[in-house]
Amino acid sequence: MNKQILIKFGNRVRQERDKRGISQERLGELAKVHRTYIGMIERAEKNITLTNMEKIARALGFKLKNLIDF
Repeated sequence: MNKQILIKFGNRVRQERDKRGISQERLGELAKVHRTYIGMIERAEKNITLTNMEKIARALGFKLKNLIDF
């Protein structure tokens, strides 16, 4: 598995979350996923599904294609 894509996605999530000044817990609430899951995504510890990628993108105010444009 190419972990680099997970690292890039996790970094992007953290960057956008920080820009908005929201916690991992709040992002989890908005995306309807557990707060610890957000941390695991940001640290590239989980191979995230497309469904959850879309939930996180929407919670951050993005369409999925814009969040993964790195």
